[in-house]
Parts: sequence; structure tokens; C-alpha cells
Amino acid sequence: MEKIMPKDEKKYVLKERVDTEILLKCKTLENAGLTKEDRALVEFIKTQLEDDWRTPLLEKTDELIKKYKIRIS
Repeated sequence: MEKIMPKDEKKYVLKERVDTEILLKCKTLENAGLTKEDRALVEFIKTQLEDDWRTPLLEKTDELIKKYKIRIS
């Protein structure tokens, strides 16, 4: 069974019980031999528990824009 560590409590906003549940499930998934894509999804899910969750969203959208060579005017 995975545990919430003190470093997790500093990094993530765990105000609701569901926040802790999401993080524990992510920690369990990280040890499950996931594909590269699924690992990236789990990492992304964890960013949504951060106080500043908008920055990771912006970074991911920027990555996709660059990947698909989309021009933003």
C-alpha cells in the first residue's frame, strides 16, 4: 500500500479526501509497469493536484503546438 510522504504533502494540494485518493492511485500506477504514454498521463494527472496546475497545462499545450507545428497568431 502506497503512503503519502511529507514531500507529497508539500508539493500537492490535498484538501479533500478525493485528492489523497487520486495521489495514492497514481503512486500505485507508477509501480505497475505502465507504457510510456500511460506514465505520462499519470504524471499529468498528478499535476492537477498541484497548487499551480495551470503551468503544466500550458506546458503540455505548448508541446503539442510545437509537435504539430501549429502557428498561433
